[in-house]
Amino acid sequence: MNRLSRLTSTHIVYLVVLLTIIVGTVLVGSVGRSFFSTGNISDILTGTSVLGFIAIGQTLVILVGSLDLSVPYVISLSSLIAAGIMANQGANVLPGVLAALAVSALIGLANGLVVSGLKVHGFIATLGMGLIISGYLATNYQGSSGQAPLSFRLIGATGLGPIPISTLIMLATAGLVLLMLNRTRVGHHIYAVGGDLGVARMSGIRTRTPIITAHILCSVMAGLAGLLLAARLGVGSPTIGSQGGYDLLSIAAVVLGGTLLAGGKGSLIGTLGGVLIFAMLDNIMSVMQINPFLKDVVRGLVIVIAVAVYARRTVITRPPRFDKSHSPKSRPATAHEVSA
Repeated sequence: MNRLSRLTSTHIVYLVVLLTIIVGTVLVGSVGRSFFSTGNISDILTGTSVLGFIAIGQTLVILVGSLDLSVPYVISLSSLIAAGIMANQGANVLPGVLAALAVSALIGLANGLVVSGLKVHGFIATLGMGLIISGYLATNYQGSSGQAPLSFRLIGATGLGPIPISTLIMLATAGLVLLMLNRTRVGHHIYAVGGDLGVARMSGIRTRTPIITAHILCSVMAGLAGLLLAARLGVGSPTIGSQGGYDLLSIAAVVLGGTLLAGGKGSLIGTLGGVLIFAMLDNIMSVMQINPFLKDVVRGLVIVIAVAVYARRTVITRPPRFDKSHSPKSRPATAHEVSA
């Protein structure tokens, strides 16, 4: 029990990753396929790319004590803007990418200003923003639009051996965000504001800046996911984000990775472990041709079990309130002590 109590949530999530690999090897092998084949590894890593980008951003807003439910619509809007500007012209790739990311950043800025300035909870603020974008998409787009040139589509179709280029880009982005969280003042302030907004304010921290920064980065990450989906599909789609259910799935990956929904405590490395678990589970169930509706049941069970384990460890490892070695042994407790 002492060894288990010393394990962090990040250790636990990667133990679950190892367990998933073992179970996946057995189950995939039972249908005559290899879990470690080049094609299967490539499929799993491809599955981590889009969700990975979104989960990175979602980790930031959850750490600061907020949420972002607008990400599916930012994904769709980003893919449409990029594909529309590119219009199958290689020279338009950079303007398309910059425009998509700029619009995504503006949406994140609006979310951050509403949350930090108007004191609206992130759940409500981003839900409202998502509905606004959804209405715009439904009004102006009836189907796929634009076209990505071949040079851009190669990002979603090529790789180094079994490792897709998109996965490498996602991991590089995760590395930069991890450096920001651990080595910069803004990163430290994100943890502080998420841990206790009042204490952070009394400590002299400008609490609006970390909240706005987290929301901007979250929307930019969703914009990157939209660009990746545009590269894979070759066109922009007004429904690609909402159909994927990336808002709730990204939150689930963050929670599975050990980040507290209340904010202030968590790990980006743990989030990547949660993303990998979901990617492997989807791959295993797809290979075994399991009913798609059952996938959500399995995901839900994994999330509930993980949160239950984290909660139980918190109770077990919580230090005693009083040191018994310094308390009188012979004196009976007073009424005040009993009530306390």
